[in-house]
Amino acid sequence: MAKRILIDPVTRIEGHAKISLEVDGAGKVTDARFHIVEFRGFEKICEGRPLEEMPGLMARVCGICPVSHALASSKAGDRILGVDVPVAAVKQRRLASWAQVLQSHALSFFHLSSPDLLVGMDADPATRNLFAMAGTEVDFVRRGIRLRQFGQRLIELVGGRKVHPGWSVPGGVTSPVTRSAVDELLPWIPELYDSMRIALERLKRTFEPLRAEIGGLGDFPSLFLGLVDEDGNLEFYDGTLRLVDWSGAVVAERLDPRQYRTYLSEVSEPYTYVKPVFYTPLGEQKGMYRVGPLARLNVVKATGTPRADAELVNFRWLGKHGVVSQSFHYHYARLIEMLHCVERIEQALADPELQWTRVRSWARPNHTTGVGCCEAPRGTLFHDYEVDLNGQVKKANLLIATQQNNGPMERAVKQAAERFVNPVALTEGMLNRVEAAIRCFDPCLSCSTHALGQLAMVVEVRTAEGELLARRER
Repeated sequence: MAKRILIDPVTRIEGHAKISLEVDGAGKVTDARFHIVEFRGFEKICEGRPLEEMPGLMARVCGICPVSHALASSKAGDRILGVDVPVAAVKQRRLASWAQVLQSHALSFFHLSSPDLLVGMDADPATRNLFAMAGTEVDFVRRGIRLRQFGQRLIELVGGRKVHPGWSVPGGVTSPVTRSAVDELLPWIPELYDSMRIALERLKRTFEPLRAEIGGLGDFPSLFLGLVDEDGNLEFYDGTLRLVDWSGAVVAERLDPRQYRTYLSEVSEPYTYVKPVFYTPLGEQKGMYRVGPLARLNVVKATGTPRADAELVNFRWLGKHGVVSQSFHYHYARLIEMLHCVERIEQALADPELQWTRVRSWARPNHTTGVGCCEAPRGTLFHDYEVDLNGQVKKANLLIATQQNNGPMERAVKQAAERFVNPVALTEGMLNRVEAAIRCFDPCLSCSTHALGQLAMVVEVRTAEGELLARRER
């Protein structure tokens, strides 16, 4: 008889979700769904707010990637004001963006995924967690904490707060970077490089023992989307979009992020609060694409920094076609991006223009619409605002990386379930591999919940002793 296997909640991700696996009468997995079950509705909250408040409000969408939301919001505001942002402000924004990517990727790799990679997919859950690893992998865990500490300290020194900094505003930023901040941060750099070397070595040692997982946690054809600079190199703050296919062929390039509505479409599904996205010209099925570290390294010609480019050469040897298609290698791509960010941060801190004191351009709204785009740690992020003549927000649309990865995540879940789950002799390790397919993408679920959906809801009323008095289902 057909039945359903439910993984609820999915563990070691940011936000709340569950996975349902459909099993037929022969005991085979026939379908899989990734359900994001929280709803926040920040787009609606934006309505009626003044434009100048938006970056500070949008930074509160997420506690892990607040800088990306603040920057995308600020860039939308820049467009609406119609101003040129001062050089020092742009350099500040870029610096904070690299710091955020560094600390967010460190959380994903060291804290959320390393228990699977270093302890083992089938290990006892009592030992397959960060707290247990803190007793067996002291130096490794400490390095992950230190990488996050550096990134958050940099954000604090630049943006005034470690979490939810609202210093980036339409037209620039609120204050210049001080010499003392630069002097505090520069001595960290050698330790950061050493930690990245150790992390890369440890990850590469897992490739052989986890060969089955590399091929089974989401290896399928898709498109890949990411920002690139004018030379085709890795870009987090600005640039144009490039889209490549599974063979590495360029499907589209020099796409203007401000015109995203002309080539990206959102749809609503009844089983999730996320609106999946696809590349419009190819339709919902063929237009499915991935964003984030794996996608970014697949679309770029180079990273633009020497140490990361040396690793990129090794990364590309893993591709079976023109690109690296295994979702498992999001982990490797994440570490390469962290190394790139350390290099960029070192360069930026040595740049005297970073400390220039003109950091903001002032104006009233000169346009009624504006789109801001940047690369968040998990992928391409869009903020799209419509305002009235007084700068009050009438409508907002947020296009989040996890929305764009929704289709690929479901493909990865189904592939992992078909490959590793035996419903007749079910084990915890089998289900952990299905969860691990999601962890590859490092989804940020609270960022991406904007569709109303029609998820099933069960309400129970019980006495203090636990006796059921009433039950209602939707």
